[in-house]
Amino acid sequence: MKTLLEFQQIEERMQSLGDQARVEVLARSQSGNLSLPICKITFGSEYPSAPVIGFVGGVHGLERIGAQVCIALMNSVAELSLWDENLQKTLQKIRIFFIPTVNPIGIYQRTRCNPRGVDLMRNSPVEAENPARWVGGQRVSPRLPWYRGKLGAPMEVEAQALVDAVTKEIKDSSLAITLDIHSGFGMQDRLWFPYAKTVKPFPDLAMAFEFKKLMDRTYPHHFYKIEPQSQSYTTHGDLWDYIYDQHTTQNSSQKYLPLCLEMGSWLWVKKNPMQILTADGPFNPVKAHREQRILRRHNTLLEFLIRAISSPHAWVHGEGEKQQQSLQRAKELWYATTPS
Repeated sequence: MKTLLEFQQIEERMQSLGDQARVEVLARSQSGNLSLPICKITFGSEYPSAPVIGFVGGVHGLERIGAQVCIALMNSVAELSLWDENLQKTLQKIRIFFIPTVNPIGIYQRTRCNPRGVDLMRNSPVEAENPARWVGGQRVSPRLPWYRGKLGAPMEVEAQALVDAVTKEIKDSSLAITLDIHSGFGMQDRLWFPYAKTVKPFPDLAMAFEFKKLMDRTYPHHFYKIEPQSQSYTTHGDLWDYIYDQHTTQNSSQKYLPLCLEMGSWLWVKKNPMQILTADGPFNPVKAHREQRILRRHNTLLEFLIRAISSPHAWVHGEGEKQQQSLQRAKELWYATTPS
């Protein structure tokens, strides 16, 4: 079997980690005789209550750049943890995990779906309110895009592995953030927060607003558009909606903010229109220099997320007047024309 660059990079990093990190195979994705592992690499505190941040890539195999960015961020953390005393001290208090290739056979075969034709980001039991037609998920056939899987069937191996791993990491954590890295929508990089299932406000809207405000103040020239995913489209079966709802139902006092980095791949196509004729051209920066730029592009976001998870007092507030003010401002910003 020809090994992809992503798998080579993960294997090389895992072999070099030693006791620097904890490595786990969550499950294996199967297609005939082909079997590939879904790996998780974790740095930092082993205390269950420690703040935690997770980075996820490769949910859609065709969006290879998501896995590549996740691996690049993992490599940065691994190298910094060897010599950066500030990060070494921070890792005594927080935990950082990476799941770079959730859908490894999809990456290998260059397909959006998993080996059984299921779109993993449409595969949870969540039912959306007025989802976007087709793109919101369908159960007609795995031969068509955005197939959710059979009604009532268990979640796919890859989806269940992600759900179980993230749930385990965050269930006792005092504060958690996850960043799921995708490409393929729009001409601007977006940071989406839930919900994907409804245009109604996200329950932790005040926290999302304070996160945005902190990032805007800290990096006033950042290039991310921070917004609810539902402002772009709504979908059935979103895994992060499912994880968030399960977590908050069982752990109402513990804060969790799932984020999705949606890299604006239409800009790459605009700069190089011929790449749309290649299999992965609509979703990846095909030119080598552009790919290198994307792999460097999100280092500031990594730094910000580590600092934010380490300093919750700066943006996570309990019940009170300040939270109510943030909630009101958030509704004015994002939900002025939608039902509350």
